[in-house]
Amino acid sequence: MAEIKAMSGLEEEAPGKSKLTAEEKALESERIVKGIAAALAIPVSKVKAAVGLLDEGNTIPFIARYRKEMTGELDENELRSIEEKLQYMRNLEERKREVIRLIGEQGKLTDGLEASIRQAAKLQEVEDLYRPYRQKRKTRASVAKERGLEPLANWLWSQPRQGEPLAEAARYINADKGVGTAEEALAGAMDILAEQFADDASIRAWVRKFTFDQSLLKSEAKNREAESVYEMYYSYQEPVRKLPPHRVLAINRGEREEMLRVTLDAPVERIHEHIQRKLLRGGTAQPVREVLDAVIEDSYKRLIAPSIEREVRGELTEKAEEHAISIFSENLRNLLLQPPVRGNIVLGVDPAYRTGCKLAVIDDTGKLLEVAVCYPTPPANKTAEAERLINGLIDTYSVELVVIGNGTASRETEQFIAALIGKRKGGPGAELKYIIVNEAGASVYSASKLAQEEFPSLDVAERSAVSIARRLQDPLAELVKIEPKAIGVGQYQHDVSQKRLDESLGGVVESAVNHVGVDVNTASASLLSYVAGINATIAKNIVKYREENGRFSRRAQLQKVPRLGAKSYEQCIGFLRIPEAANPLDRTPIHPESYAVVDRLLAELGLKANQLGTEELKAKLAAAEPDKLASTLGVGVPTLRDIIDSLRRPGRDPREELPPPIFHTDVLNMEDLKPGMELQGTVRNVIDFGAFVDIGIKNDGLVHISQLSEKFVKHPMDVVSVGDTVTVWVLGVDEKKGRVSLTMRKPL
Repeated sequence: MAEIKAMSGLEEEAPGKSKLTAEEKALESERIVKGIAAALAIPVSKVKAAVGLLDEGNTIPFIARYRKEMTGELDENELRSIEEKLQYMRNLEERKREVIRLIGEQGKLTDGLEASIRQAAKLQEVEDLYRPYRQKRKTRASVAKERGLEPLANWLWSQPRQGEPLAEAARYINADKGVGTAEEALAGAMDILAEQFADDASIRAWVRKFTFDQSLLKSEAKNREAESVYEMYYSYQEPVRKLPPHRVLAINRGEREEMLRVTLDAPVERIHEHIQRKLLRGGTAQPVREVLDAVIEDSYKRLIAPSIEREVRGELTEKAEEHAISIFSENLRNLLLQPPVRGNIVLGVDPAYRTGCKLAVIDDTGKLLEVAVCYPTPPANKTAEAERLINGLIDTYSVELVVIGNGTASRETEQFIAALIGKRKGGPGAELKYIIVNEAGASVYSASKLAQEEFPSLDVAERSAVSIARRLQDPLAELVKIEPKAIGVGQYQHDVSQKRLDESLGGVVESAVNHVGVDVNTASASLLSYVAGINATIAKNIVKYREENGRFSRRAQLQKVPRLGAKSYEQCIGFLRIPEAANPLDRTPIHPESYAVVDRLLAELGLKANQLGTEELKAKLAAAEPDKLASTLGVGVPTLRDIIDSLRRPGRDPREELPPPIFHTDVLNMEDLKPGMELQGTVRNVIDFGAFVDIGIKNDGLVHISQLSEKFVKHPMDVVSVGDTVTVWVLGVDEKKGRVSLTMRKPL
């Protein structure tokens, strides 16, 4: 959060942080738990349990899966929200104590001020209250105070019923202090009051909210003649409170690239009127009233407005960034959880022009069999030679699927592969099909240290071809090798806080990996590092132990892995699978701490562990009633429910329940598209204003949010997700711009 970030730059925290007694710490913890519960609308008891588990060092996937009774079955999203809010509120409480200490050291802390600070619910409120006491750099007001003009400012602020400001100011003329005239003295006193008004916490809070609610954000071109993607913002305005997140980020980028000039247009007169009503009393001498009116105008224009504009735009940006990150996170999760296409020999193709198409054949386990290069695309156009090479690979290894990356030259490569498949029809390998996959991040992986270690004898492009092939076989296992933000299924990801983006996307990958589970005997160190409780060092140690001692045959062996201590073992072991284990339970998501419960359950039902997977066991478990059995077995209902589900489907991969990807045997050209044509497509990206769908042409088609459903759609994610197979109809084709507009609303 931006407010948390802001605290790292505060200048006075270093000396003597205040310490809490045990009683004060307990009261603060109780206050924080209640605050989180109120903010997130989650019962206090659940929040308290979650906070306790997090403080004990438990991971979110572990808590969500194996501590359901304690948290009342809070899911991962709720737990992450609690964790984030907990960090914020603890930082907030620490900041409150620091501010109270700092003001107290100045001898200016009153009971009322301390109470206001302690009651503040946001960091912004604390900073507003601290603002008048913060050590400032040299300002016009501080210079005026040095010149002895504070008493004159106090006289003006007393709002006398009689008096002439210039006559009073004349008493403060002092050449030695740099005050040569009454006008200079009065101006200095006005500067003191202007800063005082600008530092008033209640005024700032009101102006901030009013500005957010009532202002217009305006943008204009710095150069109207310049062509750019920001032309719609060359003369644009919209109420601040109605600005959608993607528009905020687009305008911010245009401003950053110096294409746009952006301002906030606030209702200044109404703001002045409010400040006047709050500060000025009736009966004040007219000359003094005129001076104070001028002070209010100067205070707002020079000090309040610029600061509030920064804060409002900062709030807009923060909310827009959080929204963009959430969109990216959801898209990434759906991409990672795409169903694996197993049991096929695959030919991966990394298209290119001058340097040729790199080829990689992998077997059904992902093992690399052969690499090669061919030149079917311009400028070489060696199609006959390329056909011979690829046909040879297909025949030698019985290739069943061709996977083409969607980068440079993918269009020409697709046409070549489709033609090759057409020529093979009726002969060996007649069932050959192809698919185009998003190759985002493949080049990042292929140039990484990890790829160099995995394939030291291959060049960068050859490694990329392997990655492209493998991401069809098991998207999750391959994509975890790539920095999440390089996968590119978001919007404006380069415009948001990269630290916050990394944190969020890392959490998404961790969630997806633990949701699916990991075969500890085949998983790479990259995949293992995302398992709850396992860091990069432990992941490498697991792989090293496996290489030196052979495959794991039971979960308990992992306790011998260096650096994998008792806590890490507890956190990770339920997410690690050993498909060939002698103990059938080691093949399931059931945690070893519940093995005794399983024994009691099976005994209760007259079953044995070696019956796992049999129809008899499935039938008896299907008839079991967790609500009734739980107390008998001495276990919570949620845990027993999960145990029964795991025993009924021991080798279940949740991804396999999703529809498989769409494969092709022929090319669809943009020229082939006609309005009203019905097509099947795969959702590649979901953004605020719609969804991009792969329909088998070079560029994905756009289904605008208004075309996603017959009903009103608040957000595209309410209707579609990355990886969904959807039926679409062509609305329009712009061959010049290479754009296709689609609809999911069936034409009449």
